[in-house]
Amino acid sequence: MSHIWPTMDLSELADFHLVAAHGGFRRASLASGRPKATLSRRVAELEADLGVRLFERGSRSLRLTEEGRALQSQTQGPLSDIAEASETIRGGLSGPRGRLRINVPVLFGTIAMGRLAAAFATAYPQVRLEVTTEDRFVDPVEEGYDVVIRVNPHPNDQLVGRCFLKDHWLLVAPASLARPSDNDRGGELRVPAVVRIGEPGLWKILDGDRQLTFLPDPVMRFSSMAMVRDAVVAGAGAGLLPTYLAAEGLANGSLTTWGKVVDHQVEVWVLHTSQKLVSSKVKAFTQFLIEAFPDASWP
Repeated sequence: MSHIWPTMDLSELADFHLVAAHGGFRRASLASGRPKATLSRRVAELEADLGVRLFERGSRSLRLTEEGRALQSQTQGPLSDIAEASETIRGGLSGPRGRLRINVPVLFGTIAMGRLAAAFATAYPQVRLEVTTEDRFVDPVEEGYDVVIRVNPHPNDQLVGRCFLKDHWLLVAPASLARPSDNDRGGELRVPAVVRIGEPGLWKILDGDRQLTFLPDPVMRFSSMAMVRDAVVAGAGAGLLPTYLAAEGLANGSLTTWGKVVDHQVEVWVLHTSQKLVSSKVKAFTQFLIEAFPDASWP
């Protein structure tokens, strides 16, 4: 159903969206800190301007009418763009501020995001961070995220951003496990292994100038790289880990490395939608990540 709407007061329209999003005047008032009576009056004025009822008001419930649903659907995107344009202009004058919603992979979130968020909050106290962790693909437009961090993201013309961190994978083993001897004969070297579910069957490793092929004999399988790391450190077998996840074990001697995995580059990107104006808070967070990882490597 399509409507041609008359000229509307944008502040009334914003109040309508606030009430619609929270499902009622009281909840919208609590969420925004604005008086319930003011919200009710502004929505009533918008209904009078348009000549239609936007909400069906019951004694205990409030629901959108057909016209209300149409108005919400057709104006939500443009209103969001106007709000973001205003925020961008204000941000240029007063610095980054407001809520910044970020989605990151679970492992990156566990290892680094708490520390990074604390440092960013210190640098930009007017920004309120909201960080969630997911390993699935998250659509920032559909799910309302300002920024997503992704490892080796697929090309996407809807997203733009920067690679702020590069890494590579190592074959690591507990210090107590002797590496199989190849005797310069080539062939596959069998080794007890801790593997990720779905991991390739052969490990091609570069040890100095030599390329070796290991045949892992899985003693256990995990979906999480953190669990692989912990099991390897505990002596269960060899495993593949990115450098940043193996670094502590290599430093304290609980792990040893048998070489670098061939053709297994890791790139971590900070991304945001290309369809919106880039707000000052998104620019600030992007630049913060770049500076937090000098030379695109772990500090």
